[in-house]
Amino acid sequence: MASVRYIVDDVEAAVGFYTASLGFALKQQFGPAMAILERDGLTLWVAGPAASASRPMPDGRKPEPGGWSRFVLQVDDLAVMVTRLRRQGVRFRNDIVKGPGGQQILCEDPAGNVVELFQPS
Repeated sequence: MASVRYIVDDVEAAVGFYTASLGFALKQQFGPAMAILERDGLTLWVAGPAASASRPMPDGRKPEPGGWSRFVLQVDDLAVMVTRLRRQGVRFRNDIVKGPGGQQILCEDPAGNVVELFQPS
């Protein structure tokens, strides 16, 4: 089993974003603490403040959302998807970047976690 876990501020907001905006399916939800979502073989766990994954570490550091690590979702038409997401109010960290392998852009979930949207050449 391989999964990605994101720490989020609000599990309901995260579930809404990932299902309505990015096409994930909700597989299981544990109240406001955590949810498990899936898309194209990717399993995403979103853990809220009440989840065990959000508890402070022994040295006092607290897990928090919003870093630069991310997973990549491949899309067929990046420009169309970006236009749709902008209309929904989704935040982006940059504009579309073109490189030798294709095009990409970084959007944020409601907690500020990054998702890379990628269209191959």
